[in-house]
Amino acid sequence: MIIIENGLSSIGLQNLSPVEERIVKALESSPTEYRYRNLGELRFELRMRERFIVNARSMDEGDAKFAAFEHSYFNSTFWIKTPYGYRLRDSKLPSEAIEDIFTNSSAYSFECVTSIVLIYYKSILDTIRTSYFNQLFSPLLVWGHNYDDDMSMVTYEGVDYIPGDVYYFSNPDYDDPIWMGENSVFLEEDQYFGHGVGIMTHDEMIEALNTLRKKDATESAFLLQQVTRLKFSDLYRYA
Repeated sequence: MIIIENGLSSIGLQNLSPVEERIVKALESSPTEYRYRNLGELRFELRMRERFIVNARSMDEGDAKFAAFEHSYFNSTFWIKTPYGYRLRDSKLPSEAIEDIFTNSSAYSFECVTSIVLIYYKSILDTIRTSYFNQLFSPLLVWGHNYDDDMSMVTYEGVDYIPGDVYYFSNPDYDDPIWMGENSVFLEEDQYFGHGVGIMTHDEMIEALNTLRKKDATESAFLLQQVTRLKFSDLYRYA
């Protein structure tokens, strides 16, 4: 359910997109309490969640490849490969580098954790002022769980099925470690995007991961009962 501190209701939100309306309905119908200081903060989260979905679909439609770090590549015009990830060149702006990943996607390959981080960066860029983005995320290092402290992520127990949430499909009997699981963006009812497999239903995701298990595997892949989100309230100050 949605609780707004000043006593207002989400009914007061005007001119929502169809995606934002679905997100509001999911938040309202959830048994979890989602608290906001004002309607502006709620609208900010709706806008950013919609961008998660848009950018996940964009990544799915793009040409970025799936690869482990040793076989990965980023556009060297913007990025330098280091042992810890890809470091943005000092002469480049974070905003331009993140945009390039989505407009010049064939110049990139990465795995699923990095895909979520990149979708988050692009969605933040789409939602706050560019000048704030460049201030917050400079210098910038990208790979897996190496991301800027100003992009606060939190993980909770439970699966609430709010569009824009990030869920993890675990594959305990994996063959190649890169397929030990799949980080995915929940797009809408029974639709998930995972880099390397595409947009799939829950059952299709399980089936895909089960084909990537070791020989004589006995345990099926499954959706882990946890959710990862950005701390929207921390970013709202830059709206």
